[in-house]
Amino acid sequence: MMQKRWRRLLAVLAVFMLVLGACGGRDDDDGASTTTTEADSGDSTDDTTDEGDDGDDEPAGDPEPGPGFDGETIRLGVLTPTSGTVAIIGNPLTAGNQAYFDALNEEQGGIAGRYKVELVIEDTMYDPTTAGQRYAAIRDDVVAFVQILGTPVVNALLPDLIDDNIVGGPATLDSAWVREPNLLAIGGPYQIQAINGVDWFYSQPENEGKTFCTLASDDEYGDAGVEGAEFATENLGIEIVERVTYPAPSPTRPAQTFEPQVAQLESAGCEVVLFVATPTDTGGLTTALTENTGYNPVVLGQSPTWLGLFATFPYLQENFYLMSEGAEWGDESVPGMAELVRIRETYAPDQAPDIYFNFGYLQSMAMHQVLEEAVANGDLSRDGILAAMESVGTLTFDGLSGDYPYGPAEDRVPPTLSSIFRPSEGAPMGLVLVERNHEAPYIGDFVFE
Repeated sequence: MMQKRWRRLLAVLAVFMLVLGACGGRDDDDGASTTTTEADSGDSTDDTTDEGDDGDDEPAGDPEPGPGFDGETIRLGVLTPTSGTVAIIGNPLTAGNQAYFDALNEEQGGIAGRYKVELVIEDTMYDPTTAGQRYAAIRDDVVAFVQILGTPVVNALLPDLIDDNIVGGPATLDSAWVREPNLLAIGGPYQIQAINGVDWFYSQPENEGKTFCTLASDDEYGDAGVEGAEFATENLGIEIVERVTYPAPSPTRPAQTFEPQVAQLESAGCEVVLFVATPTDTGGLTTALTENTGYNPVVLGQSPTWLGLFATFPYLQENFYLMSEGAEWGDESVPGMAELVRIRETYAPDQAPDIYFNFGYLQSMAMHQVLEEAVANGDLSRDGILAAMESVGTLTFDGLSGDYPYGPAEDRVPPTLSSIFRPSEGAPMGLVLVERNHEAPYIGDFVFE
C-alpha cells in the first residue's frame, strides 16, 4: 500500500510540474517578452525643476527619462524559468514580484507616489545561454532586473550586468553576491543556511556523533551549500564522510533518479545528509529513499529544495528539515506578515502560500526601497540606481527576512540568522517552524569574498 500511495503522489507531482510549465509558457512563437502591470499616465503636480541643486536642503529634480523609464513608468526586467522543471520556482517567485508592485501601483500610486512599475518577464528555461539571449533582448527596455533566477544564470550574466552598468536582483543566495556592486542581494546566503542548519542539528543532544555527508547538484549552487557545510563541520570538529554529487538541472537533462547516489550514501554509512537541490530533484531523491526501505537518513534541505506538496510525503514527514529564513506563514507577531498575506489574497488569489512567492515579494520590497532612493536623488539612470544602492542605508523587510545594511559592496552585511522548519501536511506552505533565528556562535568568522 505504501508503494502504491507513493507512486500516486509522484504522479501528481509530475503532472503538477507539467501544468506549471505549460501555464508559464509563452503565447507567442517568437520569444517576445511579456509585459505586465499596466501603468496609468498620471499628471505630475511636483513643482521641482528638472535640474538638481547642490544645496543640501534642496530637493533633487525629477529624474530624466532614459532606458526603462519614459518619465512616467518604470520598467523592471524579470529573467526566470516560466517553463520547464524549474518553473515550479520561477512562477511563484514572479507572482510575488508582481503582487507587490500591483499593490504599490494601485494603493500608493507607484514609486514615490508618482511612477507606476511594469514588469517585463522573459523565460530563461533555467539555461544560461537562453538567459543571455533574453537579457540582450530587453536590457535597453528596463532600468534594472528585479529577479534573475539561478546561480549558474547569475554567474553567466554578471559580466554583462557589469559592462552595461545594470543592477540585477539575484533569486539565488550565493555568498558571492554580497560583494558584487551590481547585485541587489537579499536574505542569508546558502552558505549561512548550511552553517546554521548543520550547527542547529548537532546542537541537539540526541544527534551527537551521527555520520554527516553531503549530496549536491554539480554546479555553483551545489558548491555554495557544500561550502557552508564544510565551514560548519570544521568548527564543530565533525568529518564530512562522503561528498556525493548529481548532474545539475538543465533543459536537456533527463529526470534525475538517485539510486546510485543513495547507494553511495548508504555504503558510506551516512546518517545525516545535507541536500542542495531544486524541488524536482527532491522528488527524485525521496522516491529512491522510499523504495530503499532499509536506509533512512535525515535530510537537511537548502531552502530551494522545498515544494508545499512534499508535506504529504511520508518519508519527508519523518526525516526532513528545511533550512530557510523568517517565520511561519500567517504569524502576525511578525510585523510584515499581515500585509504579505493581505497582498497575496488581494493581488494573487490563485497563488497558494509558497516560500518562493515570499522571496519574490521580498525582492520587490528591496527594489522598491532602492528606487525610492533613486527618485529622491533625482536619478533613475543606471548610474543613479547603482548610486542609490550605496546611499539607501539598511534595507528592511518588516521581520519577514533579516535586515540588510547596504552601502558600497565591501561594506554590505547580509543576514546571518536562519530558521529551521519541518513538513506538516495541512500547514500553509506545508511547513511548521522548529526554531526561528538560529545563529551558529562562529558565524561571524565566515568571510564573504
